[in-house]
Amino acid sequence: MQRYVATAVAVAVLAFVASTGRAAAYLPAPMAQLNSDVRRLAARLPAPSALEVFDLSTGYHMGVNASASMPAASTIKIPVMVEVFRQLQIGRFDLDHRVTLRAGDKDFGSGDLCDAPNGSTYPVSTLLEKMIDVSDNTATNMLIRLVGRRSINRSMNDLGLERTRLADDIRTGGWDIRRKLRTSPADLVRLLALMAHRQLIDEWSSNEMISILEQDQYNTLLPEPLPDDIAIAHKTGSFFDTLNDAGIVYANDAPYVIAVMTTSLPSQNLGRAFIHSISRLAYTDEVRLARWRESSGMSFPFAPEAPSGSTSPDVRYWSTGLGDGAPLGGSGGGGGRR
Repeated sequence: MQRYVATAVAVAVLAFVASTGRAAAYLPAPMAQLNSDVRRLAARLPAPSALEVFDLSTGYHMGVNASASMPAASTIKIPVMVEVFRQLQIGRFDLDHRVTLRAGDKDFGSGDLCDAPNGSTYPVSTLLEKMIDVSDNTATNMLIRLVGRRSINRSMNDLGLERTRLADDIRTGGWDIRRKLRTSPADLVRLLALMAHRQLIDEWSSNEMISILEQDQYNTLLPEPLPDDIAIAHKTGSFFDTLNDAGIVYANDAPYVIAVMTTSLPSQNLGRAFIHSISRLAYTDEVRLARWRESSGMSFPFAPEAPSGSTSPDVRYWSTGLGDGAPLGGSGGGGGRR
């Protein structure tokens, strides 16, 4: 069964890649403008940056250093979540399965589970929402232990992710975390685009993962410059000199996936302003691309669905802290290592 699932996912990825091949040869005017503006901004940033924007309706995309290996910070929690859902799908455990907290799971960089007594137990559902929505590192380590780092890395490799690698648990106390947790904008966009098209694991899993990502409580990066009524399913990541954000933006009739990664920043304010500018440009030009698509009369094979809030039967489940019967607590701060 596991081999069948991996094969099915691989076929979906190949179809996905093949269907977007035309994007490299031609960009319509709005996407070409975005490409030009983004490259100019990236050239001015006095720090390494990498990004990709993928239009879900047409398959057109653009990027700057999109395949560069970057410090993942907490964006690595998206691959962890994907592997949890893969193992849920094959029946290895269910959402009510309880995981016991061990001393070795604890990391004090982000989240409040690190303050819980050893031996406390939490259902997988609660660990998932804590890992993504308040970026709890201890919850993440518990899930990594449950599914196995080798399994996470193998699944990401099977999905064609070339730069995503977990060489350790989440350990924010040392500099090695930069080397041991790696990914790229291209890898994150691939995962999220498959998820948006309900092709990652299966339709139910994709819906549930989007529901969780929609509840991210850190909204000061990609969501900040967007209109208030625009839904976004995303995950941030940060160190003191690193800011990342990747997500699915449901911009009315112009849905798109975007991932922006920065590191070695002189200041977080500089990185935050850069990500705000990229997000604002992407939204503006994606709306223009939607108008171009309508006026061109061209037919595209992509038909993304509405945000999970209107399609997933469990969206309330992820937003109410059910599972252990307690509301989510803590700020998830811990020095900004998310």
